[in-house]
Amino acid sequence: MAELFPCSGILLGPTIRLRTITAEDFDALRAATSDPLIWEQHPTTDRHTLEGFTPWFERALAEQAYVVEALGSAAVIGSSRYYDWDPAAREVAIGHTFLVRTHWGGTTNAEMKRLMLAQAFKHTDAVWFHVAVGNNRSRRAMDKIGGVWSHDGILEGLPYHYIAIKGADWAA
Repeated sequence: MAELFPCSGILLGPTIRLRTITAEDFDALRAATSDPLIWEQHPTTDRHTLEGFTPWFERALAEQAYVVEALGSAAVIGSSRYYDWDPAAREVAIGHTFLVRTHWGGTTNAEMKRLMLAQAFKHTDAVWFHVAVGNNRSRRAMDKIGGVWSHDGILEGLPYHYIAIKGADWAA
């Protein structure tokens, strides 16, 4: 297994809390992923099913993903994680992100990414995002937070946009 990114167990923002996933989060995350519309532009369109969710959850546990909770209610509203950590190149990727539809189009995704980027830039010079070609919602979300398209490539056999945010740009 690849070296895990050195991240904090809890990231706290004005309206959300990100905390490291545990096995006890299975049911709450399963419920959060059960809306098929969340996955309609994603390469894995069956993640709303138990068969599609279970491998995602197992990988999320192995990679120490974050569970996203709404402050005040502690309702699980999504997840995201760091992956492809390259300490020598000082680069990491953020992704495997989803939010329940009640948190689309507002400030939640930007708040989550700001928290994760601030943590990432303590250890990196660049953060990568891999957005599946055709996932227009995620591509627009990346534009909103200042992601810059670098190139297109193949990831796990599928075409993706490679989008970066450099630490120097983030600090400015």
